[in-house]
Amino acid sequence: MRHETSNHVKLKVMKNSKLRITHLTVILILTTSQFFAQEEESKPSFNVGADIYSNYVWRGTKLGTGPSFQPSLTFEAGGLTLGVWGAFDANGYMEADPYISYAFPFGLSLGMTDYYLPSLPLFEVSDTAGSHAFELNFGLTRNNLTLEADYIFNEAGGIGSAGQDLYFQAGYSFKSFSLFAGAGNGWLTYDPETNMSKFNICNLGLKVSRTIKITETFEVPVLGQLIFNPDREQLFVVVGFTL
Repeated sequence: MRHETSNHVKLKVMKNSKLRITHLTVILILTTSQFFAQEEESKPSFNVGADIYSNYVWRGTKLGTGPSFQPSLTFEAGGLTLGVWGAFDANGYMEADPYISYAFPFGLSLGMTDYYLPSLPLFEVSDTAGSHAFELNFGLTRNNLTLEADYIFNEAGGIGSAGQDLYFQAGYSFKSFSLFAGAGNGWLTYDPETNMSKFNICNLGLKVSRTIKITETFEVPVLGQLIFNPDREQLFVVVGFTL
């Protein structure tokens, strides 16, 4: 998963160090996925999906206007997943995010997401006008507890990324609902009036999932979320279903 383009405060970083960390992470994902894929007995498969939501809220920030159609296409082999996730609405918002991830049997997942808006040039990757923001993704699931850590490492002026964006989230599932809390900076807390971004809690919520039986052989998964963003003092209600 999501953002809007905007101008962010420029954060000066050691680019060579960031690139070394990124390369090591990508190598780790690819090498470990190849090893564990050999251990898995499940056959590789292609999958297609589509969700429709009343509005698109990403990590406590509303993107686009009105209902959002969110298709996905994935290739899965063992714990390895290659995919593209998108979001489109009737008012012109478009997003297409390729990603790679690997889920280990003990609950750890590693991955990388490329946030891209199709209104921007696909092959523009410069710091000043780049159209891709690359994010490293880390996740851990233990019983009902989920932990997430994400880091956007590159500067890309076209998509409004200053780099060094951080996001952390914890979630806990109960029998009939789940709770989540997230905090971050960069896109998530950027204030255009001050041209500043601070690390703050931005995504508190309640999630409820249900399955609605349409016929004897056809059911529709439905998801409802109540989301509060303390940083922007906004409250959202989101309802969606999977086709």
